[in-house]
Amino acid sequence: MRDLPFLAFDADDTLWHNESFFALTEEAFTQLLAPYAEPGALRERLTRTERRNLGVFGYGVKGYTLSMIETAIEVTDGAVPAMVLQALLDLGKEMMAHPVTLLDGVADVLEQVAGRFPLMLITKGDLFHQEDKVARSGLADLFSAVEIVSEKDTGTYSRLLARHSIPPEQFVMIGNSLRSDVIPILEIGGWGVHIPYHLTWAHENAPEPLGHARYVRLADIRDIPAWVDAQFPSLGIVED
Repeated sequence: MRDLPFLAFDADDTLWHNESFFALTEEAFTQLLAPYAEPGALRERLTRTERRNLGVFGYGVKGYTLSMIETAIEVTDGAVPAMVLQALLDLGKEMMAHPVTLLDGVADVLEQVAGRFPLMLITKGDLFHQEDKVARSGLADLFSAVEIVSEKDTGTYSRLLARHSIPPEQFVMIGNSLRSDVIPILEIGGWGVHIPYHLTWAHENAPEPLGHARYVRLADIRDIPAWVDAQFPSLGIVED
């Protein structure tokens, strides 16, 4: 049995900024469609469309862009101008090409723990875009495994742990989403560490599992090394 905990990190809004770019794009979307509906109504329609399309397009910028276009067609009863559709496509392309901006402290923390514990990156979304962001982040070499999945649920995590021969009780998932990064892990017997981001997509909201023995909430990723040392004392360096 592995003596060291296996530390797994979410990517978007845990290691680098992501939701803030969606928020800026959503604001531009409401401005483009302002002649047809109020901003609040547009946001609500877009959110409903996104959720409806998750089973078709999956997560990520491409599905979001298609959902913006679909919502624009719906709220205008099919009369949306071609120039607005082009503007929505351009917004999607801008999001795809946006620089990967690490959150404060991420690089230092990962370099610190990578020398002591095995690390995994688990992110969901479009394969092409997520691979591109991982490569551009400059962090890929710090992880012993990178997993890009279509959904984060108990089935996905159970398969990942089985494939990597990791006992659940020695698996620590660190991320900003209670729904995707914490609750499924707790349900299979692992540790869920929640580090909130200042923005959360409505789809990722879930009740906080207060009182759960393996649930931890930290204010900042820079708190990870001290928490790991306290929770898993007397552990040595990762062996080659």
